[in-house]
Amino acid sequence: MAGLVLKDIVKEFGSVRAVERVDLTFAEGELTALLGPSGCGKTTLLRMIAGLEDPSFGQIFLSGQDITLLPAHKRKFGMVFQSFALFPHLSVRENVAYSLTIGGVSKSEAWAKADTLLDLVQLKTFGDRRIGELSGGQRQRVAIARALAQEPDVFLLDEPMSALDAKLREEMQVELRLLQQRLGITTIVVTHDQREAMTMADRIVVMSNGRVEQSGSPQDIYHRPANAFVADFIGRANFFDGTAEAGGIRVGETLLTVKKPLNFTPGRPVRVAVRPEMAALDDAQPENVLPATVTFVRDLGPVRDIHLDTALGRMIVEYALGEEAPVFSVGQTVPVRLPPDHLHVFPGDTPAMAAE
Repeated sequence: MAGLVLKDIVKEFGSVRAVERVDLTFAEGELTALLGPSGCGKTTLLRMIAGLEDPSFGQIFLSGQDITLLPAHKRKFGMVFQSFALFPHLSVRENVAYSLTIGGVSKSEAWAKADTLLDLVQLKTFGDRRIGELSGGQRQRVAIARALAQEPDVFLLDEPMSALDAKLREEMQVELRLLQQRLGITTIVVTHDQREAMTMADRIVVMSNGRVEQSGSPQDIYHRPANAFVADFIGRANFFDGTAEAGGIRVGETLLTVKKPLNFTPGRPVRVAVRPEMAALDDAQPENVLPATVTFVRDLGPVRDIHLDTALGRMIVEYALGEEAPVFSVGQTVPVRLPPDHLHVFPGDTPAMAAE
């Protein structure tokens, strides 16, 4: 177990910078998710941590020791790839024990340890099976057990659940998180799935265009996004373009009251964001209430999305369903309220989502 520090890490491929001056600290025993769209640099960053790519600039430290140029096979890092990369001609037990046997551990000792790890990932009775006889979730567990066989200081996973179906993926997210907490291994997971990151991580690092946009706990990232990109990529948000005024934010003919301090000069273009579950279809409070027309109702089981046309533009309000939940119909005119303390305001000259 170890703490990992990245200092001013840059990766260039010719004239292209895939990773731009990243400074991060991964605390001992913490699970961190590197999250972002395809091409944002998260896998390149993971490969540099693993020793599979050399940084163009910067340093990597493990427990205070500079490992920037240390070869991958000397880092004692466990890694699970997207493809799992299991040997189909070997049994499950032989796959898990493979790195131990080629490292000089006796067959009996390697197999005993493999059986212990298979028990840990709930595959105790699967040791003699071939890889082709396993489901996707079972193969993933074998890959995890194999990566843990050498008791790694750091555990790295590159989109390990992307090949699984949605239900199994969510089950495996919980199982992997519980296993990581039990073992206490410093773990870094690369994913483009914000739900996966929110489920598993102690800390999320949101990346875009090779840069770190924000780093923090899942709750910080969701409720206090640093910019419009993060607000859009993590969860959902309604966005409106306007200008800063002394009394709030003007969007078209509407003046929105904002409770949070505004650090924008009057006339500055801004983007306003509000989460769908934070807006309300009522006029219980007088501030930021405007008429809206229901254009579509999307019933998702536990929640219902109400799509609206308003003077600010289109928006979505999310309602949790219950016995007393109101019923809305297309064409109905309703009041929509945007609570001042749930409005996020960002500079208007930055995009909500960067191009992938």
